[in-house]
Amino acid sequence: MSGTLYLVATPIGNLGDFSPRAVETLETVDFIAAEDTRVSVKLLNHFGIKKSLVSYHEHNHITAGQAILARLLAGESCALVTDAGTPAISDPGEDLVRLCAEAEVPVLSIPGCCAAVNALAVSGLPTGRFTFEGFLTVNKKSRRERLEQLRNEERTMIFHEAPHKLRTTLDDLCEAFGPERRIALCRELTKLHEETMRTTLGAAVDHYRENSPKGEYVLVVEGAPPKTGAAVTLEDGVAQVLALREQGMRLKDAAREVATHTGLSKNELYAAALEQ
Repeated sequence: MSGTLYLVATPIGNLGDFSPRAVETLETVDFIAAEDTRVSVKLLNHFGIKKSLVSYHEHNHITAGQAILARLLAGESCALVTDAGTPAISDPGEDLVRLCAEAEVPVLSIPGCCAAVNALAVSGLPTGRFTFEGFLTVNKKSRRERLEQLRNEERTMIFHEAPHKLRTTLDDLCEAFGPERRIALCRELTKLHEETMRTTLGAAVDHYRENSPKGEYVLVVEGAPPKTGAAVTLEDGVAQVLALREQGMRLKDAAREVATHTGLSKNELYAAALEQ
């Protein structure tokens, strides 16, 4: 019988957020796969946990993933941890989960901190429907193409950003969505200098011209207002379906999504998109 892979969420700043169940899991597994063993050993030392550590990160996840899977198939149990937050969310851990799923190895999530959800909750923006975009690419062309695709996105959007890239990202967001679009800039979540600034993109750009960004940011951006006026044509609807497919959504799901907010026929959208 194979072992179990546990996805253990770690604190994003405050060690008091690490749950008793998470501690117990790390104490009982056979080994721990860590994004950076130097970071994870500090967490283990704080809670008095002594456990074998192996490295698993974006630069070695292909070979390391196979090695971890082999140990799981041999009956060992493993806890996967990142430096901060929930493994497998915008993280190479998703590849390890996929390997386990294909090999029918059980995977259990030990819930805890997620910076994106924490930021959304305190943003003051609509939380009913949202899209997580993570870090935007540094490639200027691809970055602007992605933001163009999001120009009419009506759901609240969540981005991660490092302090040294914040000004450029705010400039690009302001250009894509307009200076009046609302944004919440959530900085150093759960840490000593935690701060949430609720403002507009234009005002945020102005603020950071005069002030240096400090700490890691989660940016929560208001979605576009619902379209009013003329009905969306089938051609426009098909274009939206194809854009969603390019983002990785299945064609049927994309047709259903577009049909929901345009009133167009799902079947007609799907059939027309197949012909493209």
